[in-house]
Amino acid sequence: MMRRLRLLGIALLAVGLGFFVASGIAYTRIQAGYDSLQAFSDAQNVTLSYNDDGQLIDRGTTEGADAIMALLTDDWNYPVKMADLDPNDPLVNTASEYMFQMATIGYHVLNGTQTVTLAEPVEYNGETYAAGTYEFDVAGRYWTDFDRKNPIEGPARSQAWSGTVHGLFGELGVGVVTHSVLQMGLGLVGILAGLGLVFGFTGGGLMWVAKSDTFDSLAHRLVENDPATPRATV
Repeated sequence: MMRRLRLLGIALLAVGLGFFVASGIAYTRIQAGYDSLQAFSDAQNVTLSYNDDGQLIDRGTTEGADAIMALLTDDWNYPVKMADLDPNDPLVNTASEYMFQMATIGYHVLNGTQTVTLAEPVEYNGETYAAGTYEFDVAGRYWTDFDRKNPIEGPARSQAWSGTVHGLFGELGVGVVTHSVLQMGLGLVGILAGLGLVFGFTGGGLMWVAKSDTFDSLAHRLVENDPATPRATV
């Protein structure tokens, strides 16, 4: 019985060691990912703006930053981690910072105006649009909210939601996903290390119990076989 407990303890220790090794390998891969993301962020050199009091600003005002934050948290329902918005480290290199930068671009597109010029009159849906210059208010329209066949809205859509804006959204989105996955990876490292600790502790405990019982049994036999040991008489 004690031999089986020892073997089981050895097996559990081996499993625990395997989990520890796996957590170490995962950690090195995740750290490499963080280093790569940091290098990418350094190369891009995109930073958020803060005032002297450490408050986020946009175009010089905290009101602008507050409006962007409202778009991000209220309209897009993104759980911003405020600790990532550090005025001492304004470089955009965390998920919350990437998302805030994306919301900054989106906010100005959604609340901007576009100038559309018609060289000649155009008729659409029974309405004639005279030649001339028009100021079109985007008014919170996303890409799919425009009437692309309308002679004013169609060009305004391409100007507001340009290829550059879509490209920046895609690039920032990659940063958000990358940082989020790396954070999940750190959680996985913690789980693997915890399992390694549990299995190692359990295996060591079984070996300790088996060894302890063996010593107790041996000591009991020595006492029983010792002629000097007093015996109870009937």
